Amino acid sequence: MVEAAALGIDLGTSGVRAAVLDARGNVLAVEGVRFAALGAADAPAVWWQALADTLGTLRARLPLDGVRSVTVDGTSGTLVAIDQAGSVIGPASMYHARAADAAVLARIDDLAPPDSPARGAGSPLARAVDMARRPGVRAILHQADWIAGRLRGRFGATDANNALKTGADPDALAWPDWVGGAGLAPGLLPAIHLPGTPLGPVGAEAAALGLPPGAVVHAGTTDGCASFLATGADRAGDAVTALGSTLVVKLLSDVKVDAAAYGIYSHRIGGRYLVGGASNTGGAVLLALFGADRLAALTAALRPDRPTGLEYYPLLRPGERFPVSDPAFPPRLEPRPADDGVFFQGVLEGMAMIEATGYARLEQLGATTLRSVRTVGGGAANAGWTALRQARIGVPFLPSLSEDACVGAARLGLFGGLSEGKAA
Repeated sequence: MVEAAALGIDLGTSGVRAAVLDARGNVLAVEGVRFAALGAADAPAVWWQALADTLGTLRARLPLDGVRSVTVDGTSGTLVAIDQAGSVIGPASMYHARAADAAVLARIDDLAPPDSPARGAGSPLARAVDMARRPGVRAILHQADWIAGRLRGRFGATDANNALKTGADPDALAWPDWVGGAGLAPGLLPAIHLPGTPLGPVGAEAAALGLPPGAVVHAGTTDGCASFLATGADRAGDAVTALGSTLVVKLLSDVKVDAAAYGIYSHRIGGRYLVGGASNTGGAVLLALFGADRLAALTAALRPDRPTGLEYYPLLRPGERFPVSDPAFPPRLEPRPADDGVFFQGVLEGMAMIEATGYARLEQLGATTLRSVRTVGGGAANAGWTALRQARIGVPFLPSLSEDACVGAARLGLFGGLSEGKAA
C-alpha cells in the first residue's frame, strides 16, 4: 500500500478540505466538512471542529502514520486575536470585512508604500489595529497561523503570503516600522517565514487528531496561492486562469510586480513571485445574459473556427479593475445579433480578449513572459471557450493536476510548492 507523506489543509470560504499525498505528490485522498453544518463561519472553534471531523474521515480511509509534513492555507485577510494562553478573544475578523476606524485607514494611507496591499477599506492591518484593542489580546494571527499553531502546540509564526495584506515585507520577511506607526504594536504580530518553511513538530492536539509525532508543521499560504500550486504550475512563465464568477489570472514570475492601481501585487513563492489580477468579467456575466439552463446548448453550437468579429467588453455594469483600471469603464455589448448563439460566442471572445490583455499587462509591467496556461473553475470544462481562449492567447494550454487548494497546501509542504524543489 502506498504510504501517506504529506497532509494539506485548506480553510476556504465555506469549509475545510484536506488532502493526503504520497511522497511523489500523487493524491491519495481528499475529504472535507462545510462550516454551515457546525456553526458560524467566523468562529475559530467551528474551523477546528471541521478540521477534526475531516481528519477523522481521512483516517477511516487510510492510515496517517507516514505523514511527515502538514501545511495549512487560509482565506487571505481573515484574522484571529488570542490571549497569552492561546485562547481566542472574540470572533474572527473575516476576509470580506471592512475596517471601521477611518482614522486608522487614514494613517495607513499616509504611511504605507503606494502599492501596498495593506491599503483599502478592507485593510487587514486596519482591522488588526481594531482587534488589538480587545482586552487581554497578546497576539494577532491569520487564520492559517492559528490552525497551524494549534497543531504545533505553540503560536507566533506566519507566512509571507498571509502576512502580505497585513503590511509585511515579503522580501525582508519582516514587519516594516510603518506598521507600528499605523497603530499595531510589532510585538503582537507573528514572525514571518517563507511559505513551506518547516516550523516544528506537531503537538498533543494534533496527536489526538491522529497525526504522528514525527510530522512537521510547515509555514502555509493563502487559499488563492494554494489553488495555483495545486495545478502543478511550477516554472517561471506558467500561469493559471480561474474562470469563476469573475476572471482571475495568476502568473509565476521571476520579477516582482506591484501595481495597486490595477489590483496587482506579488506573493512570494520561494525565489519567485505569484503575480496577478482580477477582471469584473466572468461567469456572473454569462449567467445574467443567458441563464444557467441555456449555457450547455449555446456551448454546443460554438464555432471557434468562425470568429464573430464582435468587439465586446462583457461587464454587468460600469467599472473595471484589471487589465483596465477605471471605475466608470463601460460595458460593451452592442451591436447584439439576432442569433443568440452568435451573441454568446461574441461574449466569450470578448472574455478571451480580456484574459489575453491581462497577461499582456503583467508582462508590460515587468513580469516574466507567459509560457503556458492552466485553467480552473467552472469554465475550464468548456472546450469551445478553451479553443477561443487559446487562439487569442497563443501559448500551450496544459492540464491541471488538481483544483483543490488543499492539494496545493500539501505540495507546499512536500516540495516547497514547486515540484522542482526550488521554492524553499
